[in-house]
Amino acid sequence: MNINKLVLFILVFSVLLTDAATAATRIAVLDFELNDITSLPNAPAELKRTASMAPLLSKALSQIDAYEIVPVETGMQKAANDSFGYLFRFHDLAAQLGRRLGADWIIVSQHSKPSFLFSYLWVYLIDVKKQTAVARYDIELKGSHEKVTEHAVASLAGKIQATVSGIDKR
Repeated sequence: MNINKLVLFILVFSVLLTDAATAATRIAVLDFELNDITSLPNAPAELKRTASMAPLLSKALSQIDAYEIVPVETGMQKAANDSFGYLFRFHDLAAQLGRRLGADWIIVSQHSKPSFLFSYLWVYLIDVKKQTAVARYDIELKGSHEKVTEHAVASLAGKIQATVSGIDKR
């Protein structure tokens, strides 16, 4: 009887160790802020497009087995973001939000639109423990079609994966 309990204990303990060793990297993706400086700013179609970017990025990153996407409640992000661009500029405060969410990394982004012909994704990857940005990505989007947005976000996900996997291997 005691042998059975010991074997059961060893099995449970080994499962717990395996789970801890293979724990996924936790990434929080904040909603993208729209910085529309065109002559007709914040058009409904552009607001909708920008709102689609964080879910697209979360989906792309979640398809990578090593990552777990940490959900971010809109109210929690708004409470931490005192004004437009606040978390984008102050990486330590974004990292504090990431820590409250239980994330290893937090992604803060702006969709900057200086023209009707093109726009940019400006993205920081922030290490929550170090409270600093470890990478900045600038991706140009030519046009506003859905496929352009999807391609840009997929490219961004690949860049983030390359950065995180490079840091995790150290």
